[in-house]
Formats: sequence, structure tokens, C-alpha cells
Amino acid sequence: MAVSDEQYEPQALQAKWQARWEELDPFRASEDADDERPRKYLLDMFAYPSGDLHMGHGEVFALADVVARYWFQRGYNVLHPVGWDSFGLPAENAAIKHNAHPAEWTYSNIETQAASFKRYAISFDWSRRLHTSDPEYYRWNQWLFNRFFERGLAYRKGGLVNWCPKDQTVLANEQVVAGRCERCGSEVVRRELTQWYFKITDYADRLLDDMAQLEGGWPDRVLAMQRNWIGRSEGADVRFEIEGRDEPVTVYTTRPDTLYGATFFVVAADAPLAEEICAPDRLEALEAYRAEVAKLSDIERLSTDKEKTGVFLGRHAVNPVNGERIPVWAADYVLSDYGHGAIMAVPAHDQRDLDFAMKFGLPVQVVVHTGLADPGETGVATSGEGKLVNSGPLDGLSKTEAISRIIEVLEERGTGAAAVNYRLRDWLLSRQRFWGTPIPITHCPDCGEVPVPDDQLPVTLPDMRGEALAPKGVSPLASATDWVNVDCPKCGGRALRDTDTMDTFVDSSWYYLRYCSPGLEDGPFDVEQVRRWGPIDQYVGGVEHAVLHLLYSRFFTKVLHDMGMVDFTEPFVRLLNQGQVINQGKAMSKSLGNGVDLGDQIEKFGVDAVRLTMVFAGPPEDDIDWANVSPAASQKFLARAFRVMVEAGAASAPGTDAAAGDLELRKVTHRTIDEVTRLVESHHFNVAIARMMELTSAARRAIDSGPGAADPAVREAAEALAVMLSLVAPYVAEEGWERLGHGPTIARAGWPVAEPALLVQESVTCVVQVAGKVRDRLEVAPTISGTELEGLALASEKVRAYLDGAPRKVIVRAPKLVNIVP
Repeated sequence: MAVSDEQYEPQALQAKWQARWEELDPFRASEDADDERPRKYLLDMFAYPSGDLHMGHGEVFALADVVARYWFQRGYNVLHPVGWDSFGLPAENAAIKHNAHPAEWTYSNIETQAASFKRYAISFDWSRRLHTSDPEYYRWNQWLFNRFFERGLAYRKGGLVNWCPKDQTVLANEQVVAGRCERCGSEVVRRELTQWYFKITDYADRLLDDMAQLEGGWPDRVLAMQRNWIGRSEGADVRFEIEGRDEPVTVYTTRPDTLYGATFFVVAADAPLAEEICAPDRLEALEAYRAEVAKLSDIERLSTDKEKTGVFLGRHAVNPVNGERIPVWAADYVLSDYGHGAIMAVPAHDQRDLDFAMKFGLPVQVVVHTGLADPGETGVATSGEGKLVNSGPLDGLSKTEAISRIIEVLEERGTGAAAVNYRLRDWLLSRQRFWGTPIPITHCPDCGEVPVPDDQLPVTLPDMRGEALAPKGVSPLASATDWVNVDCPKCGGRALRDTDTMDTFVDSSWYYLRYCSPGLEDGPFDVEQVRRWGPIDQYVGGVEHAVLHLLYSRFFTKVLHDMGMVDFTEPFVRLLNQGQVINQGKAMSKSLGNGVDLGDQIEKFGVDAVRLTMVFAGPPEDDIDWANVSPAASQKFLARAFRVMVEAGAASAPGTDAAAGDLELRKVTHRTIDEVTRLVESHHFNVAIARMMELTSAARRAIDSGPGAADPAVREAAEALAVMLSLVAPYVAEEGWERLGHGPTIARAGWPVAEPALLVQESVTCVVQVAGKVRDRLEVAPTISGTELEGLALASEKVRAYLDGAPRKVIVRAPKLVNIVP
């Protein structure tokens, strides 16, 4: 399709410039050690190859590309790589359905997405492309696993785990959302299994403390979500003697000051401790109760609305501060992986304990006087601050004083000590599915768990397809007997490979490091290249990864720092989250019939219009409702901007001295450059586009009713507009740049610089509103004070005509707005 001399034809421009950019390869990062340009590393969160690009991709990659292209224009040596997080369940499920190998579905989708990325004009360095399902990549997953294993950070243990009955695999705690599998939505159940874990809890304090480095660079809500997930709390470990048991049982509490109010003791029903403590004549009742508890998710168990249930274990504990015998119960509202799997129950000051006590007729003892009514009578626990009562030596103390004193008492008696607890649990990383990185461990009856030697990596997946991959409750790899049966690397005897694969979050926890040297064959990444590029200057992606991926990446980075492989402790300096693209107020869904296809929108309106619409719709973090935006209007604006560039290019030649041009237009141009620069830097991309639209209108007026297209100020405006517009609409900007007489590519044209003298404003227009309607416009000094501006507005005859007496309220936003409420 030929490009018209005058008309804006999106599809023709796309065909022309895609081919040219393929030849020019303008976004390749320089590897030259002598390149003295400052470096910038921008990273988009991994795409998953589940099909072609969708509307969510359209938004996030358009936003990231604004930053990347801006940095290219500012003269940085930019690393902006591309790759695919290509292991995972969707490919495996598709392979089962179509009797194929997961690689066939995966790599076909990757090629589809790669073509779409190129059409969408994302400024990727394609020379660094990687796929996590390539053996050349997952070999290093296995190498890193071995290093973690050597450091005691990878280990195997038995216990209760989250199990997805549909996907037939275990899930990490972070992958359970409201009691359901975050991928398929099935209700998660608990199962007893032996699994592999990464010891992320060893890094809990550092994961918390190092967030100080991220303040101001990450959204506050993401930092809050990570802090809440790690859940550090300070309290005490208290040891309770249990009648009939030699060893005491330790409980963790954040309120050791309330020990005198502990009137019963609760053990998690599904914890091994419950069976150990239980009296013989109560075992049958405990087993029946555990069967009921097994049907509940953790969310249901912790719900404050759920009626409390439990079973008495026929034993008593001894309160270590007053010697009182208190009954021991098993209940579902205590979880086995919280603290030590048991709690002291203080019903007067904890609502769940109080609900349980009232259900089973257990005593309620007030030990903190808050001035509120007795919880035993009202059924409402008093959890606030107050003075200690009925607590022996603690009486009259405040909460803080009492906690300090009781810990001293416990330590003196040898029955407790100060302690710190975390909500965070170790990362359960093994999965019972095929399409992932095989865990590089051999199980030998004599040698135990033996890592596969580094020189035998990668342990590649066998050729399995179709029904052989169907989930069976154990990994499909277990049925590949030729693959499973091997010689022990240590003693040479018969042994078995581990048949689980790694959680795909392992793949994405360090991929940003591999991009620095994707073809390296003797290590996961080139340490010196990582020092050159790392850490990531700007990371862009969805807030749904606020806990999962980001927490795991931070953990990996800290381990690698301790191994001496990276010299920073936080991987991502700045984080930009985008909202969702929705339609008619709801998430897009086939069942709702409100889905919008990105490819269809591009065919109809062109890439530039779709990208512009995505970026112009609002702040990056806000949702975009496609029903409320207009790619057609974006297309019309781009046509207007294109005509300005074409007409300016036809009327004058490059190098014309702009100083001889129209002064007022030059002021608009330079104010626009100044504002757009600051707006892009602060990620107010939508406002930056609004300023470009204003500049387009000013240039249009100058052409139509001012000095004309040949005026040097018009060329200056058109050239500045082309460069700024290239951040969001690269096709029309590139063509416009060529029409203005410049060679490709505009991506390297250089960012325009505002002249300070042209930024000085002698006056600005202040809009005066009465009851929300514009009643006057005042020309005022840019430095006018709010008080002076209010006086001028109230003195206006046009304004006074709409006022009957003194106004109720005057809102002043000097120097541009006064809003009067009569």
C-alpha cells in the first residue's frame, strides 16, 4: 500500500515503517564498553504466550514504550529487552486437549505475539530475546537451585500444603486468593505432601528493611501489600506445660500482657500436635472433627462470620504465670502454620476467642480495663488500650509497660522469651505438572538427596504429549520410567530423578539478569554486564504481581548479592503499575459479551490511534473503560498533527532559523516542550498528550490564519511535535519527520530543549466561575497572590451581576482559576 502525499493512512504507514525499522534495528543497546552514554534499563513484565496480544498488553506495553522512547530521545544507551515466560499450565492443558506437545502450542503463540509486538512498534532490542522454556535458559534455573541447595535455602519437607483439585498441583500461599487457585479459580484444599521449598523466611527482615530503598520509587500500596504479606510482629513465645506430655508446648502471642486472662488453650485441628496431645478416649472425636475441617479453606476457617467449632482433647494446660489448669481444645480457627500451631485463648480481649468461649461455655476473664462493658455479658471483646487488672504484678500498668514486665518474668522463670513472628511462609516451589523446569535432584536410597552435577545440566524434559500429560495427582514425569531411573551421581547406584517441576515464578525471579547477556554459555549471566546495566531503572507491569513475582524477585536478588554475583540488593528502582482495560464498567469476558479484540481495534483505527488512546485515557494506574474512550477521535487528532507536519515540511527546509518566526507560536512551542518534559518524567502521560494537542491547534491556527506554513516558528512547532508525539504514535511521527526533510529514525532525533527566555509569561488568563459557570476571564500576572486574585474576581462587574450579596465560598487556584459559590 503506497503512502499518500497528503492523507493520513495508518495501514500504509505501518507497512512502510515496519519494513524500514526491521532494516535499521534502531533500538539495539550498545555493548561497547567505551560507549560513554549514561545507561538506562527499562523492563516490561514478562508476557505469557497464551495467544495473541490482548487489550491489557496494549496498555502496559504502550505505557512502557513512552518511557523507553523518551530515554532514547534524551540520548541514553537504553536496554529494553523482550522475552516470554513460556513454561506453565495453559500450554500443558492445551497440549492435553489437542494431543500435542506443550512446546508446539507455546512457540507458535510466541511467534504470533512477536509479530504483533513488531506491528505495535514497541522499541525492543530483539537481539536479546529469550524464552524460559528453552533448555539454554532453564539450565540456569537448575544451576541456581543447586546453589540455593548448597546454602541450605532449598529443602524438602512434609506437611500440609495448598492443593488445587482442578490443576492437580500444589500452590504457594501467595497463589491462593480468597481460598481459590489464582489461576483457575477452583477452591483450594489442604493435603499432606512432601515438597520442595525455598527458605525465603531467612530473608524476611531484609525484605522488610530494604523497602526503605524503594520509598518514592514504588507505589505506596504495593509497599504496603508486601509489608502486610511478610507480616512481621513482635511479641513473646510462651511455654505451656501440658498434662500427660513431657515436652511443653510453645505458643506465640503479640499480647503476652494478657496471659492472666488466658482461660483455655487451642491447637490447630489439622496440626500433628493435636493428635500428640489428645487423650486416647478423645482420638475418635478428633479424627471425625479433622475430617470436617479438611473440607474448609483457610479463608473460611479464619472468617469472623463462621460459627465456631471445636473438640475438647481431654487434656489441660498449665498457665505459666498463675498455675491455673486450662482446658485444651482443637479448633478450625487456628491454622497449623501460624506461629507454632497453637494459641493461648484470651476471650475477653479477642473476638474469635470470645465467640468460641461463649459457644462452649468457657470462662471469660477481663485483664485490661478499657472502660467498656464486660465482654462476657455483651459478647463483644475489648481489644483496645487500657490499664491491666486481675493480673497480679501487672496491675495498673499500661500495655507497653506490661508487655515489657511480663517478658522479664517469663525469662526469669524460663517459661518464655521475647520473639518475632512473620506471616510469611517459605516458598513452596515444586509442582506436579510437566511443563516446567525439572528439579535437578536425584533420590538415592543410600546417599539421599543428591544434586545433579553442574556439568550434567540441563536435565531436559522427556518427549511426552497428549494424554500422557493428564494430571494424576502426581507429576506426569513419574510415568516416564526411562527418564526417572538413573544412576546416582554420587555412588553410581540405582536412583530416581525427582519428578516435580519448578514453580514458573522461579523462571521470572531472575530473568532480568539474563537479558544482560542472553547468549552466555558458562553462567546464568555475565556479572560485569549486570554491573553495567543493573539494577532496573524502571519496571512496568500489573499490580496483580505486587506480592507474588516482586517478592520472589527481591528474594532472589538478595541471595545472589550474598553469593557475590550482583552488587545491589533491590532489583527494581522504580515501579509503574497500570490499571485494567475494562468495558462497560466490567472486566472483559466472553460470557459477558463485552470483549474487545486488540487486533480488531488496530485494523480499524491503526496502531498509533490505539496506543494514543491507551495512554491518553487517564493516569497509568487507573482502569481504562473502552466504552468511554474514542480511538476514532485519536485517529482524527493524528490526522491533524500529520497535516501540520506535511505542510510545514513542504513550505520550508530543515535548518531554518526559528528565531525569525512568530513569537507567540514560539512561546507556545517552548512552554509545551517544558511541560511535556516534566509530565513525562513524572508519568503524567495523559496530560502530556493534552499539551501536544494544544500545540497542534496553535500550529494549525498559525498556518490557517497567521503567518502561514512557511513561517520558521511553524517548522519549529512541527518538528517539536513530531519528536514528542513519537513517544505514543511512532508511525505518524516517523513519517512526519521524513516529510519535514529529516532522515530516519526519529527515535534518535534528540529531545527538544526549551529556551528559558521563551518560558517567561507576562500574563495568564484566569477563568472566573460563578456556580460552576464561566462568567469572566481576567488577564493577570503569573505571580499574582490568591488574595489579590480573589479581590479582582469579586470586583468584576460581569461577576457581580451573578451575585446577590457576599458569596458563601470562594475557591482560588492562582493564577488560573477562581470558583465562586453564591
